[in-house]
Amino acid sequence: MTMPRRAVLVCGVATDPPVWAPTAGALAALGFDVDVPVRPRSGCLDTEVDFLAPRCEGAVVFGVSGGATLGVELAVRGVEMAAGFFHEPAAGSLAPGLLDHVVEAFRLDGVPGFGRALYGPHWTIAMTSADESVVARELAMFRAFEPREPVVHAAPVTLTVGQESPAARHAAVEAVAGRCGFDRRVLAGTSHAAHLDNAFAPVIDDLARVHLSPDASTDRERP
Repeated sequence: MTMPRRAVLVCGVATDPPVWAPTAGALAALGFDVDVPVRPRSGCLDTEVDFLAPRCEGAVVFGVSGGATLGVELAVRGVEMAAGFFHEPAAGSLAPGLLDHVVEAFRLDGVPGFGRALYGPHWTIAMTSADESVVARELAMFRAFEPREPVVHAAPVTLTVGQESPAARHAAVEAVAGRCGFDRRVLAGTSHAAHLDNAFAPVIDDLARVHLSPDASTDRERP
């Protein structure tokens, strides 16, 4: 059975759809119908999930940072995604202080400080249309996020972490994966901004090889 050719790429805080261009292009080249929605950016978790859930139903879903956090929430609420790949989501009380440096950067230098502290030097202010009020309410929402066990059997989800990310990020991903029962994977050549580094390329290669090959189902059935 081949995987549905539909993918949703979920933006995090202070990023607009163009940050996903390399990932979207790679998926489109495999025949995926790619959706990179502009979220309401409401600061309300329920509002964001209600917006994303019908789009993500049955799709392969990717998310980074806040987008990953929303992906985790979709999964634990039982949204039936074909698969989810969520890079370095928020971890709540499982990783106290994880976002402290980002909060301080936002306090000192607004949206530019926030973006650089969270995503690193490849991020620029041109990558977001969010103003300080948008970032403030989204940051508050994600700081309040608390991972929990799925309410029903969750979709197949893999949490990813950048090989170059600090130890605190690795520990946070491990903790969230353990709490939610998700798989884990390290992405080479990246830290937090996996979409900007085109770091999902190996994941997409695996999708093509395992799920999209015409002989994939036959291969899996062979002894």
